[in-house]
Amino acid sequence: MSYKMKAVIASALVSWSVAGIAAEPIKIGVSGPLTGGSAPMGVSMRDGVKIAVAEINAKGGVLGRQFQLVERDDEAKNERGVQVAQELINKEKVVATVGYANTGVALASQRFYQEAKIPVMNNIATGTAITKQFVAPEHKDNYIFRIAASDTIQSAMIVEEAISKRKFTKVAILADSTNYGQLGREDLEKALTAKGIKPVAVEKFNIKDVDMTAQLLKAKQGGAQAILTYGIGPELAQIANGMEKLGWKVPMIGSWTLSMGNFLDNAGKNGDGARMPQTFIQDATTPKRKSFIDAYQKAYKVDRIPSPVSAAQGYDSVYVLAAAIKQAGTTDGVKVREALENLTEKVEGVVTTYSKPFTHDDHEAIKTGIPVMGEAKGGHIVLAK
Repeated sequence: MSYKMKAVIASALVSWSVAGIAAEPIKIGVSGPLTGGSAPMGVSMRDGVKIAVAEINAKGGVLGRQFQLVERDDEAKNERGVQVAQELINKEKVVATVGYANTGVALASQRFYQEAKIPVMNNIATGTAITKQFVAPEHKDNYIFRIAASDTIQSAMIVEEAISKRKFTKVAILADSTNYGQLGREDLEKALTAKGIKPVAVEKFNIKDVDMTAQLLKAKQGGAQAILTYGIGPELAQIANGMEKLGWKVPMIGSWTLSMGNFLDNAGKNGDGARMPQTFIQDATTPKRKSFIDAYQKAYKVDRIPSPVSAAQGYDSVYVLAAAIKQAGTTDGVKVREALENLTEKVEGVVTTYSKPFTHDDHEAIKTGIPVMGEAKGGHIVLAK
């Protein structure tokens, strides 16, 4: 074989090798509760993520590569979340992970991503501490980002609705015993204190509790004019149904989870009137939102998205991450984090348009003023009047 022919073959082999490397998919982890009481959040988020990935891949992907999702069910359990994080990092070699529906799971799991310098895009969990777990001066850089309304924002909105707008002076708090419920309860109490209000009752309930009579009686005896809630599952419906059994009806105002399908379905008419902060309501108010809703309904053969907020935030998180990878020109975690903190491209999402959503010291994309107040009505969420 001539020298010239050998050179041609060698050049071709190098080209094929480079092309093969370039064609390797970009692995993105998806971690959330796909079973159990939190499943409406996790499944809706995952399905929103899948729609975004399908759209991005159809347009050629990012950096000439396709996104590949690696899904895992964290079962809303801290220990399972830890196991999933280690598997996605060490075995699957993901370049980023999106997800987390439960504050406790996020706080237990995301330290592994921080140590590996791999970005996490929290797109459901709202505990205030989530993006503040790895901040200065203990940590130079923080790899934990969020596209969801933090409990600091939500608790302020709940209290504004109850105290300032509706002029209630006596309120009770019912919160579940999870990290989410108790951290949210703390934020609610801080927001009430700022308004000079002390709750007439502060009651706790557990996951899978089906009788809220004791907690509701304490609220009633205290003269509560409204129930403020922080919970993550169908137990919220037991509060609405429990008031019906007692023949005592006062407004429910709580965190965004009152919009979940398992609250609306299990509470039925008893849930009507419940109000909650929402980053996204299933209403085609913009062309982007209409396109997203149509795509979701077509792909998953449903009318009502089980958790519209989760689906929308999941969808948006992928587009923001894709913009950062594109800007970084690489999937290297350090470079992607730096790009997220200095995004130059505006990203049109279904929640909002993201214009420089993050800085080095602020990893919260959803700011005060973006969420609106939703209301349960006839098994759907509408914009509260």
